[in-house]
Amino acid sequence: MARRVLIAEDEPNIVTSLEFLLRQCACEVRVARDGEEALRLAAEFRPDLLLLDVMMPRKNGLEVCRGIRENPELDRMRIVMLSARGREAEIRAGMSLGADAYITKPFSTKELLAQVRGLLPQES
Repeated sequence: MARRVLIAEDEPNIVTSLEFLLRQCACEVRVARDGEEALRLAAEFRPDLLLLDVMMPRKNGLEVCRGIRENPELDRMRIVMLSARGREAEIRAGMSLGADAYITKPFSTKELLAQVRGLLPQES
């Protein structure tokens, strides 16, 4: 069974590269272009992992993270926050809402894939 990843990102170039990388890792990938769509797809698609941009339209990543962590049906989903904002207070805010990791943009694809592999369930 393929591991499922939801990418919640509104920047098309980042979406394209993340989709490519994750499909190379045999992941089933869906994309949300705003925060409201991210919450809807998280509930429908039930991904193992959510790559969540902090700055998105309609609901920001912090609101999405909070919404997912408040939903007991989604509490096993792993969340990696992606943001151009890398100050300590911003990282603390994301982690305190329940993110499993926080990666600042621009990010190394090697670093991102290492985080993703560490958080996804192992293939059986």
